[in-house]
Amino acid sequence: MQGTVLERYEFRKQRTRDKIRSVSIQTTRPRLSVCRSLQHIYAQVIDDINGKTLAAASSLSPELKGKLESTRDRAAAEAVGQLMAQKALAKGIKEVVFDRGGHVYHGRIQALADAARKGGLQF
Repeated sequence: MQGTVLERYEFRKQRTRDKIRSVSIQTTRPRLSVCRSLQHIYAQVIDDINGKTLAAASSLSPELKGKLESTRDRAAAEAVGQLMAQKALAKGIKEVVFDRGGHVYHGRIQALADAARKGGLQF
């Protein structure tokens, strides 16, 4: 019983990722991919056409070391979103496609996205 639920979840996650990649390639906009673990949150802007990472930020980034009380709360996600927006804008990237990685748009994922929007990214 447990295996079928995981298989459905993985299928939905992969289907969502494929859909996001196809939109990213069709519009030639890079993809802002978010990965969340229990301890940290990671974000990177990926060019799917060339298969390269253009910018990356996480709660482990040297710019955020020592500034965060905790790396696993909404405040950390907001800081990562702001840093991601700064790095992307420095590279000339203003428009991205948001890839939440199969996670629900809630909590830390939403906080990162809102902070990136406030920082100047459009998606």
